[in-house]
Amino acid sequence: MKKELIFPVAFVLCALALITGLTGCGPKEQVIKIGFSIPLTGDNPMVGEGSKNTGEIIKEQINAAGGLDVNGTKYKLEFIYLDNELKAESAVLTVTQLIDQNRVLAVIGPQGSGRAIPAGEVCNDSKTPMVSAWSTNPDTTKNRPYVFRACFIDPFQAPVAARFTKEKFGVSKVAILYNVEDDYSKTLAELYRDSWEASYGEVVAWESFGQKDQDFNAQLTNVMASGAEILYVPVYYNFLGNIVPQAKSLGWDKPIMGADAWGSADLWKVSNGSVAGYYFTTHYAAAGAVGKTKEFIDTYNAKYGYIPDDVAALTYDAVNIVLQSIQNAGISGDLEQDRDNLKDAIAALKNFDGITGKMSFTPDGDPQKEAVVVRISESGEFVFEASLAP
Repeated sequence: MKKELIFPVAFVLCALALITGLTGCGPKEQVIKIGFSIPLTGDNPMVGEGSKNTGEIIKEQINAAGGLDVNGTKYKLEFIYLDNELKAESAVLTVTQLIDQNRVLAVIGPQGSGRAIPAGEVCNDSKTPMVSAWSTNPDTTKNRPYVFRACFIDPFQAPVAARFTKEKFGVSKVAILYNVEDDYSKTLAELYRDSWEASYGEVVAWESFGQKDQDFNAQLTNVMASGAEILYVPVYYNFLGNIVPQAKSLGWDKPIMGADAWGSADLWKVSNGSVAGYYFTTHYAAAGAVGKTKEFIDTYNAKYGYIPDDVAALTYDAVNIVLQSIQNAGISGDLEQDRDNLKDAIAALKNFDGITGKMSFTPDGDPQKEAVVVRISESGEFVFEASLAP
């Protein structure tokens, strides 16, 4: 007599879970997996720390309420954090592991453009949605329908920064110091230069350095001799601990302006407070925040003991963009199909109400939103100075 194989329902659900982005052996135990490619070591570990801390806040809040409600079914969140060491090759390896081995539904990060650009190629080729919180280089999302970001882009940031420089300081001669080995820094420097020379004045010093440099006296001596009235330094915050004291030791007493990579909770410490009174373009201002932005800041500060920087705030928006889009798209149980559906749902978001501003996405996956300028106070707070619309 022919015997029939009868599988328990729980077994079937477990088997299905293994071939999808979900885990667990029953509808109430289903898990949505989201991966993070972030720098937990390397030159900018605070970027990764802020991203992970924010992820944990969101995960704990949603899981404590039973999970993410998707069309009446609760899914627990599982966040997988992999260290990309602030290296392009590690970013590629981490997103590959998240996609192929961990079978995540979506990727958050990488945060910096030097890592997000190559990682975005992998995610797009693998048809896996990726949302970078902090990568502002246009190439991250260009011609990549599966890749998005939660921040504005450099072709917007640089021109509005130049406009603010002119309106705030009334100067005509600018010096620029940038990292020639970093795509983010080099692109911003070039965009700012082009905007400044087209509309506002003259770039009288154009100075660069390498990723491992710590002595900037030669470049800063040229800046001092150029007659510059302001110095624009679009670099990551860790470099300022050497640049600003060296500039001041040479007698620099004029304004310095930077970009969003200054916006780390570690900036004040690494610069020994030498950046007080300077300005930079960024994504949100913690001092004076209200509403749900303040709620996030207070929750983060209570849990981790310091004010979240713009990377943390943008990560909060990036994760919630993904979660809202999952709810909009639904879950079918087929990982490849769910990745496709999620990509379409993110692209279709309109007026997403993030803590760094309202967002709707362009066809390139870039949010349309304002920038802000903050002033670094004498106690190290990032104080709102101005909003910058396109």
